[in-house]
Amino acid sequence: MIDQQKLAHNLTALGELKRASGCKLLYSIKALPLQAVLQQVLPYVDGFSVSSLFEARFASAILAGAGDIHLTTPGMRVDECEELAQLCTHISFNSLSQQQRLSFKLEAISCGLRVNPKLSFLDDNRFDPCRPVSKLGVDIRRLEQYGLPANIQGLHWHTVFSCKTVKPMQKTIVRMHDLLAKNRSKLKWINLGGGYLYPQINDHSAFIALIQALRRQFEVDVFIEPGKAVVGDAGFLVSEVIDCFESDGKNIAVLDSSVNQHPEIFEYQKSPTLHFPEHGEQAVVLVGSSCLAGDVFGEYYLADVPKVGDKIIFKDVGAYSLVKANRFNGYPLPNIYELIGEECTHLKQDGYAEFYQQWKTGDG
Repeated sequence: MIDQQKLAHNLTALGELKRASGCKLLYSIKALPLQAVLQQVLPYVDGFSVSSLFEARFASAILAGAGDIHLTTPGMRVDECEELAQLCTHISFNSLSQQQRLSFKLEAISCGLRVNPKLSFLDDNRFDPCRPVSKLGVDIRRLEQYGLPANIQGLHWHTVFSCKTVKPMQKTIVRMHDLLAKNRSKLKWINLGGGYLYPQINDHSAFIALIQALRRQFEVDVFIEPGKAVVGDAGFLVSEVIDCFESDGKNIAVLDSSVNQHPEIFEYQKSPTLHFPEHGEQAVVLVGSSCLAGDVFGEYYLADVPKVGDKIIFKDVGAYSLVKANRFNGYPLPNIYELIGEECTHLKQDGYAEFYQQWKTGDG
């Protein structure tokens, strides 16, 4: 369920930040490329950030020429470059090898490099773009030693995940300063990436000052590309209890959902935040309905042990849930609803026809 009011609140906050700082705003559609979301986002942004050909196609269809499309990915293919050159306005090469092999096919657009500043701000390597032996970006030390390739007009970096302070951004700019200064004459833009939860940062003065200083000192456009900051807390997973029993002295409540509808639960071994019902003293293990033994949302303390038919609602699941969801065990993807005030509108349903289409191999 997508809460339009929460989405509008986040977009309004980002729009105010854009106006105050002069940055350019891209929505990173990998977080949630739902058409209804993109259409609501459209008036607030300067374009979209994408990571693949299909995302670029979809972004282009939504924008209809009315905004920028920035792409960076380790997985760019030579046979996709001709179409990407038609769809995208900016491409940041992920490696020097990628740049050397593919740049001749992308000369008509503004090309940049993704840089790895070699600054880690995360303890968990699964989230850290600057982890040792990282696949993401060109080592800044190599660029400092040998300089930028010809025809590079921009630099792009991304160093954090779900960050609620701009201190990492400040430290990264300090680390990048000499490279920016040395290439001031050739750079037209820089992209500070995503990972910052801007609406949850109380004081934006440091960010505004930082963007204004970058624009003034280097005379470049400065892009940010939030994804989770836009949709994260606007998404809810609404499930229903379909069975209850005890196992080794624990209360088990089986939901009509699954971690396969929010795979980061299993992928990162984390429990989603409960929105409803209220917390209490009864320990209950909430589990999904698939046959995967680890299909477990987590152990929660509730006021009462749930009964069959009770609703269980998780919050803050708007980002990286539907985009990773799958039909394991033949269960459909979640129904999608839009909440506007107290009115709920059904946007999309996944049924047997979609399951059949995915797995059929003949013409029948």
